[in-house]
Amino acid sequence: MDPTLRPYRSLLYIPGSKERALDKARSLPVDAILFDLEDAVMPDAKHDARRTLCAALEQGGYGARARIVRINGLDTGWGADDVAALRDADIDALLLPKVATVADIDRLAALCDCPIWTMMETPLSIFNAQQIAAHPRVQGLVAGTNDLAKELGSRDRPDRLPLQMALQTMLLAARAHGVIAADGVYNQFTDAAGLEAECAQGRDLGFDGKTLIHPAQIEIANRVFAPSEAEISLARRQIAAFDEVLARRQGVAVVDGKIVENLHVETAKKTLARAEAIAPPG
Repeated sequence: MDPTLRPYRSLLYIPGSKERALDKARSLPVDAILFDLEDAVMPDAKHDARRTLCAALEQGGYGARARIVRINGLDTGWGADDVAALRDADIDALLLPKVATVADIDRLAALCDCPIWTMMETPLSIFNAQQIAAHPRVQGLVAGTNDLAKELGSRDRPDRLPLQMALQTMLLAARAHGVIAADGVYNQFTDAAGLEAECAQGRDLGFDGKTLIHPAQIEIANRVFAPSEAEISLARRQIAAFDEVLARRQGVAVVDGKIVENLHVETAKKTLARAEAIAPPG
């Protein structure tokens, strides 16, 4: 599926070491699964996790869900083996952690043929966001907000003010080069109101979706990052009003007291395309 058309409202991290979680993911209404061989797996379990994940991928059954594997960094003793083990696996992309420069992506690109997503979780990755997003093999950027906050020494705030420059820089790079932008995780998975507020902030900023750490977070992310009924209705009315004016070759299109121009119609069409692309994963 074209990555620019596929929805990425919800991207759930699943530890590659947990067979039950890997099996449950086959039935979850999530847009993308981030199979994790890095942070979610202890060092002494890396080898077994890789084997467990490869077996689950070979079994299949993940339907239309995007299958992305976060490997260990290539500067560790596990990263290259992860890539080798996944070379023939049925996946959509590899997610590279701790990216700092384009050189990190080049190292991975030399070892695999699949698309690459990058974790944006260091000050250098943010400074180099434009070059990273412009790399021909890069298909998505994922905000690593926990690691980034640690690197910055920033305090945890509901409004994420200390991270706004980094998040917006990453978004600008993603939009400039047509790649997916996924917001960072919300750590308090039992706090539904807090999650919804952070999803709404990420959606308002322009993110395509949110990375998640628990299945209980999926419904909120899917709902917030999908076009609302009001947005869909407005998009249809804007297109209809603009088309009517073009047909008459006179006047100005107006909807709800606001002028509708070409740029509004383009946005409206994107809204409808996003709504049509969303379907229950099967």
